[in-house]
Amino acid sequence: MAKPKRVGHLVLNVKDQTASTKFYTEVLGFEISKERSGFGTFLTCGKIHHDLALFQAAPDAAPVTPGGLGLNHMALQVENFEVLSEYFHILKDNGIADLRTTDHGMTKSIYLQDPDGNGIELFCNSHEDAADGLAEMRRPGRENKELIFS
Repeated sequence: MAKPKRVGHLVLNVKDQTASTKFYTEVLGFEISKERSGFGTFLTCGKIHHDLALFQAAPDAAPVTPGGLGLNHMALQVENFEVLSEYFHILKDNGIADLRTTDHGMTKSIYLQDPDGNGIELFCNSHEDAADGLAEMRRPGRENKELIFS
């Protein structure tokens, strides 16, 4: 059976292309690879042509609704817990409210929303070996815990 190799990129329709571009570049650290005003901004993590694109939505587009159909959240992996901690402080310094932090066992995560209400998870793996992370995910009785940053 045919199967995909990987998720190539994500495209979000946004209410305000300029505001969303500013959030994803100045707060989350993406780089602009191509910007077409009034159409879209293509963003990269620095290695490929684009990882995320922000397309200008129609003026009458329905807003994102929590729990509605469509994207629940996108997960953005960071290098390690030190970088995740740095993000926690960057988000707080930028007035990002309603952060939720979770230690899943196999990952450590910060959950937030972008300017349009799209869910974002910033995470780092807790295990070097992917097989160890999968074993933790499958471990009977595994429970999520609140993740505390100092």
